[in-house]
Amino acid sequence: MTDVQRKGAVALVTGASRGAGRGAALGLGEAGACVYLTGRTVVPGAGTLAGSLPETAADVARLGGTAVAVACDHANDAEVEAVVRRIEAEQGRLDVLVNNVYASPSLKTAGVPFWELPQSYWDDLHTIGLRSHYVASRLAAPIMVRQGRGLIVNVSSSAASDYSALFGVAHGVAKAALDRMTADMARELQPHGVAVVSLWPGPIKGEKVTAQPPRLAPELVAFILKHGESPHFIGRAIAALAADPAVMTKSGQVFKTSALAAEYGFSEPEAQTAG
Repeated sequence: MTDVQRKGAVALVTGASRGAGRGAALGLGEAGACVYLTGRTVVPGAGTLAGSLPETAADVARLGGTAVAVACDHANDAEVEAVVRRIEAEQGRLDVLVNNVYASPSLKTAGVPFWELPQSYWDDLHTIGLRSHYVASRLAAPIMVRQGRGLIVNVSSSAASDYSALFGVAHGVAKAALDRMTADMARELQPHGVAVVSLWPGPIKGEKVTAQPPRLAPELVAFILKHGESPHFIGRAIAALAADPAVMTKSGQVFKTSALAAEYGFSEPEAQTAG
């Protein structure tokens, strides 16, 4: 698909205030898409970390895309449904869904064994993450099926197969289940021309890292800042998938962002941002 063909694509990125979600919005906006952004941080500076929906929307516009910021709590199914219905009413279609929103584990839990963590830790990671991805996909799929095309990207992690000492059992199980959900959704959507893939970013230079919280070892921060990926790089991976006319051949699979960069030929933006 050429740049001209993909301009005007309609996308929904969940959890777009910061981190990988913000990066996904930037990459799609850079490709000329109309990107609906969801999140709970609607006032700049109101969150515990940098980033907000208005700031992401402004950056998407700066890169040439169109952004529509919508306050949404993904623990509330009615709010999620309202977002999808709004997109359908205003745009008449939905081409790309990026399931990114996540109750990101606190770094205060790093190294804490699962039996010493509250039950809410599991519940939070599986509700705002695995379940929220299922809900958004269930709502978006009928639109894509009617179109006979579409792409769902689930932002996952190598913790799906390799134990994460930082985030532990609940995180790994959620990501492993997400990759299985990707594979199974892909089987059911394949006859309808809708692709579903899981994306494994490398270490992300996001707000948690640049804030350098005390729970992160200085050497780990230094490593990520030197070798990690910017959120925008992740967005370019998603835009490349969305622009690939043969994306259905990838449906149901897991891809590292670095592997997609080698395949599609994109690179980090010259001016990397923290996300």
